[in-house]
Amino acid sequence: MMPLQTIHGKSVNRLLATLSKKEYARLLPALKPINLTFGEVLYEPGDIIEKVYFPNDSIVSLLSALSERSSLEVGMVGNEGMAGLPIFMGVNISRTRALVQGTGSAMSMTSATVRREASRLGALHRLLHRYTHSLLTQVAQSAACNRFHSVEARLARWLLMSSDRLGLDEFRLTQDFMSNMLGVRREGVNRAAGTLQSNKLISYSRGVITILNRRGLEANSCECYAIIRSESNEYLN
Repeated sequence: MMPLQTIHGKSVNRLLATLSKKEYARLLPALKPINLTFGEVLYEPGDIIEKVYFPNDSIVSLLSALSERSSLEVGMVGNEGMAGLPIFMGVNISRTRALVQGTGSAMSMTSATVRREASRLGALHRLLHRYTHSLLTQVAQSAACNRFHSVEARLARWLLMSSDRLGLDEFRLTQDFMSNMLGVRREGVNRAAGTLQSNKLISYSRGVITILNRRGLEANSCECYAIIRSESNEYLN
């Protein structure tokens, strides 16, 4: 599990923490602390993006909705990035559902401020350019993973990515939520979670997942986890 970046004992977004003290202090008046709650929807497809979010110890899932009752996670945003990236790319409308997967804190910023910062070509602009590449790598790798790898391996990858971004080995996840994230029926999620649990890699009870053996879970995951993790760490160094 990757340790969360902290300042004065509080978890902070790793992207923002990469900024110099001077640059961070300049942006601080525009950053507002906010709490994100599990299941909260930040954007729906077609919504105007009025704010962006820099998670500290929370997670935002980016979902592609195939129908009213069917969706698939195409990206995950945690303490390494920003939800609302289309604003930085000059697009005001969300094409995905942004759903809070993990309860925690974040920093919000108005879209107008992000657009102004993008025009300055400063440190935040450069970081968001690199983060864009990192998120695109994650989306591409996840697409290949969803097509070619087993549900068990995909679930292991997803749990590890969630743990990294929350800084926790125990977190809340329902079967319905996992089914929507992975784009498989509940029966498939049950079988995959049951296999991981019988191998004593995780425990799952009353909607709470606990990672018991992280090294074993990494061994059961596909290579996609290591690729995505490496890319996230590399752009922040």
